[in-house]
Amino acid sequence: MQKLLLAATVAILSVIVQPAFAARAILAGGCFWCMESDFEKLHGVSDVISGFTGGSHPDPTYRGDHSGHYEAVEITYDPEVVDYQGILDHFWVNHDPFDARGQFCDKGPSYLAAIFVANDEERALAEKSKQQVIEMFPGQTVVTPILSLATFFPIKGDEEYHQDYYKKSPLRYKYYRFGCRRDNRLTAIWGDKATHQ
Repeated sequence: MQKLLLAATVAILSVIVQPAFAARAILAGGCFWCMESDFEKLHGVSDVISGFTGGSHPDPTYRGDHSGHYEAVEITYDPEVVDYQGILDHFWVNHDPFDARGQFCDKGPSYLAAIFVANDEERALAEKSKQQVIEMFPGQTVVTPILSLATFFPIKGDEEYHQDYYKKSPLRYKYYRFGCRRDNRLTAIWGDKATHQ
């Protein structure tokens, strides 16, 4: 009887804790380890998955062929806690919107930043937020594109160690992030709006 009561209590609590509606966003901001870490700290985000999107290769892998794809994250969030605009605001201050060669110490097409939109509403919000960034930095060129949503391919199999890398290998992750000078550059661009502190 106690096991049945416990199971019923767990089932009820899991329904109460789950958001009524979970939304998702796909963003590329360079190294997916860093984007995953930055977004998992945002209140209202329940999950962040590292992977690839935007290319035509049907089975992109980190060590294999991922040509044409961006390193990206799929963010699951509760829009009653943080809306899409909040996701975009967090995104802008966690990447370098002026780097047309990649992000921080990672260069090449797969490390470029991008916003992937699922519908006209997301596109309008993304375009408005990009315009606000352009107006904040009139002497610079904002190169982060707004692209239509494409299939997202989570990292899997032998490469699954990339998921939650900052938790699984915290020393290596911190060394990488420090060595890339990511946080220094974010602070130089965004000042106290940078959220990595």
